[in-house]
Amino acid sequence: MRIGVPKEIKNHEYRVGLTPGAVREYIAHGHEVIVQSGAGAGIGADDDTYRAAGAGIVDTAEEVFATAQMVVKVKEPQPGEWTQLREDQILFTYLHLAPDPEQAKGLQASGVTAVAYETVTDARGQLPLLAPMSEVAGRLSIEAAGTALKAVNGGRGVLIGGVPGVQPARIVVLGGGVVGTHAARMAVGLGAEVTVIDRSIPRLRELDELFQGRVRTRVSTLEAIEHEISEADAVIGAVLIPGASAPKLVTRPMLKLMKPRAVLVDVAIDQGGCFETSHATTHAEPTYEVDGVIHYCVANMPGAVPLTSSHALNNATLPYGLALADRGYAAAEADAGLMAGVNVRGGKIVNKVVAEALGVTG
Repeated sequence: MRIGVPKEIKNHEYRVGLTPGAVREYIAHGHEVIVQSGAGAGIGADDDTYRAAGAGIVDTAEEVFATAQMVVKVKEPQPGEWTQLREDQILFTYLHLAPDPEQAKGLQASGVTAVAYETVTDARGQLPLLAPMSEVAGRLSIEAAGTALKAVNGGRGVLIGGVPGVQPARIVVLGGGVVGTHAARMAVGLGAEVTVIDRSIPRLRELDELFQGRVRTRVSTLEAIEHEISEADAVIGAVLIPGASAPKLVTRPMLKLMKPRAVLVDVAIDQGGCFETSHATTHAEPTYEVDGVIHYCVANMPGAVPLTSSHALNNATLPYGLALADRGYAAAEADAGLMAGVNVRGGKIVNKVVAEALGVTG
């Protein structure tokens, strides 16, 4: 199979679909790989590095889309990309279709088989291709909160870890999954006071054991959320319903409960965001203010650290990508977890949860 890797074109997106090391694996499996010139610049991999790995280099994305049988990307295709996809192709990338009906319509119109990293499952029902970027985004969320809290950026002027004799920042993490766990880990490491809110009591028990009492845990209720955000310097939105739009846990009226110039970091923004007042931002303009509260809602947070992110992502996606390259759609038919990643095929939304989120019948 011919595998194509176009350069990412989303705002400030520096990751790449395949690292040179991953290219070598595809070549070793007998496949051909073509990479758009400059696609690996964000991770310090120039065209010669890809050539040395066995890839062919093409000048334009149009050449990639026109000749590849499977296109491997990082972020969802942009309008100028989905119009180049076709029925006999496989697209393997993050899609996040639930809050993006226009992309869904574009993929349906193309006829492409679109496999979304974020809905592929493993034998335990976990999300192995979403996990590495959730780990990165969770850790970055605390860095983002720390930056946004600085007075020069409009924040409260609070240092996350405080100093001896001065109270540290209070950070509330909504969601105790992968993002929330890594956010809590970073915040605790910096010396913050951390509370994690989750609806699963068994998960809260696990977190209590993991952090040995260094993190407060609370069951998710309206009362708990309102109380905790009223005392928080920063709130990290880390909730996830696989394939579906994120629930809105903090409404606009709740912002009036928060401290002036406190910070909301919405890591769930790819799935529509878990704060009512969230809308996607970019690394170029990451924050905005609503009712005196600073919002950070960058939709591709891991793109800020492309070297780490690209390698972490490729480590996870490689076995699944090789299976698709080796066997085509038959690989998904033979693997229920990979089939869960198939969001669009033959002009239809075939993932039930995604279809429900988009209000279509599939």
